[in-house]
Amino acid sequence: MKHIKFTKRTLAVMVACAIAAPVFAADEPPVINSFVDALEYGKPMTNFRLRYENVNDDNPAHTSNANAWTLRSLIGWQTAPFHDFSVAVQLINVAQFNNEFYDGSAGVFGRSSAIPLDKRKYPVVGDPDYTNVNQAYIEWTGLKGTAVRLGRQSVKLDNVRFIGNVEFRQVMQVFDGLAIENKGLLPDTSIYLAHFGGVQQTSTKYRSANIEIANLKYNFSPSEALIGYGYFIDWNHKANATNANPYNEDNSNRTLGLRLDGAHGINTDWKALYTAEYAKQDDYKDGLSKIDAHYLRFGGGAQYQSWYARIDREILSSNRGRDGSLYAFQTPLGTNHLFQGWADLLVVTPNEGIKDTFISAGGKVAGIQLTSEYHWYRSDKNFKTLTGTGDKYGEEFNLAVAYPWNKWLGKIEYANFKEDDKYSAARKFDTQKIWATVLYTF
Repeated sequence: MKHIKFTKRTLAVMVACAIAAPVFAADEPPVINSFVDALEYGKPMTNFRLRYENVNDDNPAHTSNANAWTLRSLIGWQTAPFHDFSVAVQLINVAQFNNEFYDGSAGVFGRSSAIPLDKRKYPVVGDPDYTNVNQAYIEWTGLKGTAVRLGRQSVKLDNVRFIGNVEFRQVMQVFDGLAIENKGLLPDTSIYLAHFGGVQQTSTKYRSANIEIANLKYNFSPSEALIGYGYFIDWNHKANATNANPYNEDNSNRTLGLRLDGAHGINTDWKALYTAEYAKQDDYKDGLSKIDAHYLRFGGGAQYQSWYARIDREILSSNRGRDGSLYAFQTPLGTNHLFQGWADLLVVTPNEGIKDTFISAGGKVAGIQLTSEYHWYRSDKNFKTLTGTGDKYGEEFNLAVAYPWNKWLGKIEYANFKEDDKYSAARKFDTQKIWATVLYTF
C-alpha cells in the first residue's frame, strides 16, 4: 500500500459522495439485509483542515520566515456491519497553496536528497504535498465487546506517548496490519493486541518493520486507570546513509511499562489529577546493546469544573555511554508533537536524554477552550556546548485557543522556544511558531 496515487477526478468524486451522503434517523437502528444497505447506512470518515503555519527562528541559514498554507482533505466512508463485517476506506490529500516554506520532503518519491536551493532559506514546515490511502481496513465485530481490524489503520493508545497517529501534522501516521481490541473479556478492562508490518509516517516515508503491541487497561473508576504495556519494534532496514536513526535494525527495541493515571473526584466541582508512569527500553532482535534507557513521568494537580492546573516531570534517560556510545530513550511511534513542547525541537530525544519539568493550565470560558504550558528542558547527561559543557536545552511557552461550533473548529496556537546552553552537536535555536487552523467535519 506504499504511495498509492489518485487523480484529482477521483478525489472530486469522493468529495461529491461525502457531501451528498444521506443523514439517517438515529432513533432506531436500520435493518441491514445486503451490502448495499450496509453501504447506505454507513458513516463518513471525512473532514477538511485548512492551516496557516508561520515559523521564525534564529538559525542564520534561515534568512526568511516560513509561511505555509496547506489543506488536508480526508475523504472516506465506513459501511455499517453486514454479517458482522464492515469495510472502511479513507483517502488523504495534502495540498500546498504557496511556496514560502520547506516541507522536509527531500528524497521522497525519488527526488534529490539535497534540500532544493530555493528552500534552504526557510525553516521546515513538515507538511509535504501528498495523496494516498490514509486508511483501508476490514473490521469484524462478531464477538461481543471485540473488534478485529485488518488493514491500514489509525491507532491511538493511552496519551499517545508511545503509539499515536500524529494527527496534528497534515500527513498522519498510520499502521498496516492486524489489531484486536476487547472490552468484555475481563470486568472494567480493555485489551489491545496488534501486529503491524509497517508504518506510513508524517514525512510520507514508509517504514517497514515488525511491530508487536500489547496494551492492557484496567479502569478502577470511570476516570482512573492502571495500564500495562509492551511495545516491540523490529526495524527491517539496515543502517546506511538513507536510513537515519531511529529507523534501522540497529535501533530495534523493546519497551515495557506501567502507567497509573486519573482524575479522582473529590466533590461535584473538584477533582485531583495525578500521573505516575515508568517504562524500560532495551535492545530487541538486531538492536544494539547500547539500547538501555528508562522513561519516568510523575505529576499531579487539581481541576475545578472545566479549569485545571498541574505540574509534571518527564524523564527520557540517557544510557550514559554504555558500550562506549550514547543512546537515549526514544518514542519513534508516538505523537511526539504533544510532548517536550509544540515547537518540535526535541521530538527525537538527544543522546544525552531529556528531563522536562512543565506546568500546564487551561479551561473553558464562553465555549472557548484555553490551553497553556511552560517547559524547562534539561539533559540527563551533560552535553558538549560551543564553549564547554552544559545541561540546559532551554525553555518553552505554549498557548492555544480553540472554539468549536457545530461541525466547525477554529484554533490558534503559539509556541516560543528559548535556547539556553548552545548544544554543539545540534543547536536548538530560538524559535517561534504560530498556527491558525479551521477544521470542518462531516
